[in-house]
Amino acid sequence: MGISNGGGETKGLKLTRFTARGILAIHQPGWYADPETRGLYLRVFAGSDEPSRSWLYRFTSPVSGKRRAMGLGSVEICSLANARQKSLDLRRTIFEGVDPIEQRHAKKLGVKESHQNSITFKEAADKCIKTKQAEWSNSKHKDQWVSTINTYALPIIGKMRVDQITTAHIVKLLEQEIKKKNGVVEGSFWKVRTETATRVRQRIEVILDWCKAHKYISGDNPARYQGALCHLLPKANKIKKVAHHPALPFQRIGEFISDLRSHTGYSAFALELLILTATRTGEVIEANWSEFDLEAKVWTIPAERMKAGKEHRVPLNTRAIEILEHLKTIRVNSYLFPSSLHKERALSNMALLAMMRKMPKYADFVPHGFRSTFRDWAAETTEYSNETVELALAHTIQNKAEAAYRRQDQLDKRASLMADWINYIDNSIKQLSQSEEHLQTL
Repeated sequence: MGISNGGGETKGLKLTRFTARGILAIHQPGWYADPETRGLYLRVFAGSDEPSRSWLYRFTSPVSGKRRAMGLGSVEICSLANARQKSLDLRRTIFEGVDPIEQRHAKKLGVKESHQNSITFKEAADKCIKTKQAEWSNSKHKDQWVSTINTYALPIIGKMRVDQITTAHIVKLLEQEIKKKNGVVEGSFWKVRTETATRVRQRIEVILDWCKAHKYISGDNPARYQGALCHLLPKANKIKKVAHHPALPFQRIGEFISDLRSHTGYSAFALELLILTATRTGEVIEANWSEFDLEAKVWTIPAERMKAGKEHRVPLNTRAIEILEHLKTIRVNSYLFPSSLHKERALSNMALLAMMRKMPKYADFVPHGFRSTFRDWAAETTEYSNETVELALAHTIQNKAEAAYRRQDQLDKRASLMADWINYIDNSIKQLSQSEEHLQTL
């Protein structure tokens, strides 16, 4: 019958035949050799309620020459047919001079080392952004990177090890559904928000290139568009919709400013200062008190905070000075417009847009559009040269020859331009007020 091991089990019990149902009927503890598969054993253990059964494969190691037993799993997860197939595969491995137990240990060790030497995409993104932000001219770039990666990338690949990310994962990310506030699906990310999706892909590519440089991954970058992605996604320039910033007609600027002044708080003052100076959102919300000379009525924005990377002087009209004088009385840190949530930080990049959303009549417009409002006013109602207006907007000169000769910033002319701008706004508000008074008397 076999040899007792002294612990209630008997080794080498042989049955005439193994069947899937028959092995479940074996209750006596012991080792039962499969008569059809050399080296395959069913081992039965006594349990508190029911006996447990598992497969083992016994063999002579081709490396050490010793007899060894390798577990193949319990009968619940490894059927008789699977156990026989695994035994056949192991015989082939042994025939090739490899000890399968040593092979399994080496594989586990390799996986463990691989896990230790890798990081998740979220960890990589955090480290890469921290490294890259030294190259960025202002904190807006970091905010945009963090916001887009958090919104579109992390929910899909954030917890994945970077060495597991494939082109298929990037495609899934770029084709994720975009829904409206009411839950209705607009379409895929790549087609509905093409510009944002393109930037997200580029940022993921940079992060994975950073991983490659640090040897966390090898091979082709799965986020590179000129790789497999160009064959899986339509070209961005073929589907991108050109969207201009919605601009309030300059004829309505008095109406808007009048309504804006009924609001209080830093966001309202920041938005009005943006309109009065024809500057950009980032230039206003990150404005620092050290940049202002109230006696000279000049705001000097340093080159590192300008889109063109060049210092820009902004003449301040009477209303702009009034706002600044008021802000001085409530100053809490070095920023003109400090965040109410984070000490020693400026307003959020979305604060001005949120301010406009509080004014339903103007919900279709955006803060950046006021630069176009100013541009249209200057072109339609004034005699100032195009060069003076372009200087007021701090636009980059595309013509290199013209740029080489433009050495003056026409500060005095621009001061007159901005004075005319506030005069136009004040007159518009006055006319609006008179019209309302007239209507009330009728």
